[in-house]
Amino acid sequence: MDAGEFDEDEFFRAVFACGGRVLLIGRQALIALGLPVLTADYDFWIAFEDVERLNASLEPLGFVPNRSPEEARRTGRYVLENSEHVDVLLARSVPTVHGEQAAFEDMWTRRQTVPFGEGVDIALPTIDDLITTKLFGARERDKADIALLQALKRGASR
Repeated sequence: MDAGEFDEDEFFRAVFACGGRVLLIGRQALIALGLPVLTADYDFWIAFEDVERLNASLEPLGFVPNRSPEEARRTGRYVLENSEHVDVLLARSVPTVHGEQAAFEDMWTRRQTVPFGEGVDIALPTIDDLITTKLFGARERDKADIALLQALKRGASR
């Protein structure tokens, strides 16, 4: 797949079709919720045992992992790339900057889904859980994203 040929619909269909437990996180999750942010990559948090499923599903689209599944499990993350960049987190839990542990299983249980195209739903953490994922690194843009998520949450509760 050459640069410029990326088909986001096909990409999300492949992710959905893998049958794994895959959460869209990062700024693409904010975009899926309708927030006005920009990003050039995709970030997923997946179940520890679903690495092979996701890789196999995206292989026909030209995505190549930078680590073997065993290496990815040891490091807790890896990258899938073709003309696009996909960061994949597969740690069972991740500490926030405040030292609290965020567990994948808990976020998966509470997940929400948003429709993306015909017959495809994208799994996302809840707004509160997305805020927690933004506390994994707490960069300046994460702080801005947290403010947007809090505003979205306030608007949804009215």
